[in-house]
Amino acid sequence: MREGRTMLAAALLGVVVAGCQSGGAPVDLSGDALARAQVLTPKDARLASLYAQSCKACHTVADTGAPLAGDRAAWEARFAKGLPALVQSTVGGLNGMPAGGQCFACTPADYEALIRFLAGRDPA
Repeated sequence: MREGRTMLAAALLGVVVAGCQSGGAPVDLSGDALARAQVLTPKDARLASLYAQSCKACHTVADTGAPLAGDRAAWEARFAKGLPALVQSTVGGLNGMPAGGQCFACTPADYEALIRFLAGRDPA
């Protein structure tokens, strides 16, 4: 029984990581950007919880292809599209980004704050 749950958990993690794959701009795989992404957390407790549950799995792992949290260079072209376009892409899904970013509790304001945080534009 325990082995079955472990295998199921591993399979689900594989699905989540596969869903992170992105066709967007190159991701900075340098140690600095990756180390920074892995320790960044929104200051707001609610946003930090949403981030940990939904965004962190892809935006702190270089191999997913998702732009790393806080990597302004990787987010530059995306952020230039404007916040409404990024929210629309997040809600609808784009390339490897799953619809809603797997955040089932996020409001439009949450998406905006999380996108600004991820793009290094706001400490959230």
